[in-house]
Amino acid sequence: MVFAILAFCAIFLLIVSGGLLIFYRETIQARIASAINPAAKRITLKTRIKDTRVMLGDVVEQFERIVPKSEAEVSVAQQRLIRAGLREESAVKYFYGAKVIVPLVLCLLALISGLGKQSPFVMYPICLGIGFLVPDFWLGRKITKRQAAVRKGLPDALDLLIICIEAGLSLDQATARTAQELRNAQPVLSDELGIVALEQRAGSLRSDAWKHLADRTGIDSVRNLVSMLIQSEQFGTSIAKTLRVHSDTLRTKRVQEIEEKAAKLPIKLIFPLVFFIFPPLFLVTLGPAMIIMADSFKTLFNH
Repeated sequence: MVFAILAFCAIFLLIVSGGLLIFYRETIQARIASAINPAAKRITLKTRIKDTRVMLGDVVEQFERIVPKSEAEVSVAQQRLIRAGLREESAVKYFYGAKVIVPLVLCLLALISGLGKQSPFVMYPICLGIGFLVPDFWLGRKITKRQAAVRKGLPDALDLLIICIEAGLSLDQATARTAQELRNAQPVLSDELGIVALEQRAGSLRSDAWKHLADRTGIDSVRNLVSMLIQSEQFGTSIAKTLRVHSDTLRTKRVQEIEEKAAKLPIKLIFPLVFFIFPPLFLVTLGPAMIIMADSFKTLFNH
């Protein structure tokens, strides 16, 4: 077993070394030239970190090409990454590269730990399947966490928008000011509102900028807010009153959700009561009586 592990590690290192020589030949040549002639280029810590990041990005990009995907799948994955707050162009490449690297890492761990030796035809497919799905689960959890942060901070953001608008600012200026004020308290919502303000400064229509906010977040309350703002702008109604009504609606909805969770609590407590609380309770209350009865029957049958 030890010989097999050493042989696998040696083959893996040879393959990785060959890939590095093929894909990073120019980088290696530049480093050799800089080592021969140090005066030509001075390598600093920042340069090394940048070169390492570029190399890792290239490695992930090579792995990303292995996964078969269509344009529709790429667009869906990119939309999910944007909802998770990952807007870099390389995020899709890292995501699909992780779908290849994580299964290989899990298979390597199974081989090293010896689990793959017991049932290789079961363990390795399980590692490949779990490793392929782990990036999706991680991304879904990140999206859920970000959406929860937006829902939590939306009423406070609407209150700040109302204060700014009633103070005489326009909606565009109020959005930028609100994003600036919420930078520490609600960083996620501040980031999204800051993008809205930047899009409006770049010349986009106000309705388009807010629609993009609804698409990025994927939250129903944000979509309702965008619809109300567009209708208020079209019909000429007061934006402050519209925002105040929507803020009160969100707070009422939050209270109703809390009451709903409180109403579901007794049903959820049935299983812990039955499996974890009642057995020790029965043991404590009926245990001494059962011992006394057993002693009494033993004495009676002995006589």
